[in-house]
Amino acid sequence: MNTLPKSRLQRAKYALPSMVTLLSIACGFASIVISVDNAAVGDADAYRLAAALLVLAGVFDALDGYVARLTGTSSQFGVQLDSIADVMNFGCAPAVLLYCYGFVQMGVHDPLLLRFGGMASFFFVACGAMRLARFNVNVGRTDPLYFVGMPITAGAACVAAVVVAWPAPIDSMLHSYLLMLLLVGVGSLMVSTLRFPSSKQKKSLAALLVLILAIALLVWLKTSFFALFFAVYIAATLLLNLAWHLGWRGIALPQVFNDPDEID
Repeated sequence: MNTLPKSRLQRAKYALPSMVTLLSIACGFASIVISVDNAAVGDADAYRLAAALLVLAGVFDALDGYVARLTGTSSQFGVQLDSIADVMNFGCAPAVLLYCYGFVQMGVHDPLLLRFGGMASFFFVACGAMRLARFNVNVGRTDPLYFVGMPITAGAACVAAVVVAWPAPIDSMLHSYLLMLLLVGVGSLMVSTLRFPSSKQKKSLAALLVLILAIALLVWLKTSFFALFFAVYIAATLLLNLAWHLGWRGIALPQVFNDPDEID
């Protein structure tokens, strides 16, 4: 007699991580809708809300895996759904946000700018999709302490940080072209083979001091902090990879595993 309720409970437990993933998709979709609706209006608060929804999507993206591990309900279905959600939330949604924010209103006066902006936005989406595909096929074959290429979540946060810091729509040609460079640059970093440190790095006193400094800067700079953070993040990563290339081994090189079982 208890079989049916238990079966329903089991199904509900397995559905829970997917529901969290769907919440992240809802945030990404809402961000797209707000961006498109606001393209002709250019309301700064609406753009900032669209960017904030991407942050919320990132929170749900982190939670779905945690919920799956906590409930012991990890599955290939969840993995695939999460990957699809990432393309939408951190590929399409930020690209649409930046397209509406940086190119639509300026494109009224310069249709060529609008086309170039559209191509740069698509380039970002395409790079994000390829980055995810490469990650999926290389699971267990790369050093877990480092990502190969900028993670798509970091890429999305990087471009969204510009909107958070300066939410008023772009009103100069120069800034529009700089935004194109940002989209192309971040997209290129996502599909690069540069190693980006992951959150699995060993914690140290230096890391704690950096965290304290970051919190202090956040209080001081407020929304501008996020743009500064990602500028430093990218610059530090490029310097680290350059140092490795030049032979510096103060920080050990990332490992590559031919067999996933080699990872401890």
